[in-house]
Amino acid sequence: MSNLLRYEPFSIEPVTDLLHKLFRTSHGLSVGEEGAFADIKLDITENDTAYTVEVELPGVEKDKIDVQIEGNSVSICARTEGGKELKEGERVVRRERYTGTVSRFFSLPHDVNENNASAQFQNGLLTLVLPKKSPSAQKRLSIR
Repeated sequence: MSNLLRYEPFSIEPVTDLLHKLFRTSHGLSVGEEGAFADIKLDITENDTAYTVEVELPGVEKDKIDVQIEGNSVSICARTEGGKELKEGERVVRRERYTGTVSRFFSLPHDVNENNASAQFQNGLLTLVLPKKSPSAQKRLSIR
């Protein structure tokens, strides 16, 4: 009786798992080939002046990462290259590492000051510091 699970009939979790499994099969592509399912995992924290975004990008080189900011929208795109070339007589037994392009798009509650934003990439972790744009003073219109 210690393994009782609570049933939640309106939970969306089973649907999410089903969609992940559906797209993971990729119609004949094995895991690791171009087009296989991959995610960019990230954490976003904020304080009064800025957002800090930490993005996991293991195995990606710094020059293969593209970050674009427009208003409150942030886009991250990364490309991983294939593994080393096989020597004569070698063959791949199993390939699970993803190669190809992955991207992630998200919106923040406030606009970002693109001019003061910074990025650092170290040991597979991309850290973005995105300062919030100061709210412009409201303009009051005079009515004639």
